[in-house]
Amino acid sequence: MNVYDWDDTIYRGDSTFGLVLYAYVHRPRTLWSIPRTLGCGLLYALHLMPKQSFKEQLFHMFTMVKDMEEFVEAYTASHMDHVKAWYLAQQKEDDVIISASPEFLIRSFARRLGIAHVMASPVDRSTGKYQGENCHGEEKVRRYREVYGTQPIDQFYSDSRSDTPLARLAKKAYLVSGDQLKEWKL
Repeated sequence: MNVYDWDDTIYRGDSTFGLVLYAYVHRPRTLWSIPRTLGCGLLYALHLMPKQSFKEQLFHMFTMVKDMEEFVEAYTASHMDHVKAWYLAQQKEDDVIISASPEFLIRSFARRLGIAHVMASPVDRSTGKYQGENCHGEEKVRRYREVYGTQPIDQFYSDSRSDTPLARLAKKAYLVSGDQLKEWKL
């Protein structure tokens, strides 16, 4: 089984940031959330607000999108060209995606790609509130172990060294930079 991070790994760019920008353009009412996001962003930058709290404040904009399910489907449909060709060339049926992005967003992309195994941050698409821990760092390992126990990871791919805990579980790990894959020496 191969395990992949999503943003900047399989997907070119940050899918959550893309969703936010898409909302500003396609649901202009969400522009009202910008002052809140900027204020909370400053608090986060000054280390006065934890990352998950900042993200929850950013995701508050979801309350302004009344057709969120259809909106997310439209976004993912329009952004499938962000999926990197190297991944599509090696995709397997038992691939697993583990991401810090909202689970509802990653699942939408995964359905279109035929990927059944997804673990991501549990965010309510209607309220923007987390319903558990942000799926990042050691939390990715905890979530993986919860579902797969000690089942080994054949290959792991990520763009970020923050995924080192999960990379250590793999027989072989790769750091992804753009379309370049480099063996991850742990």
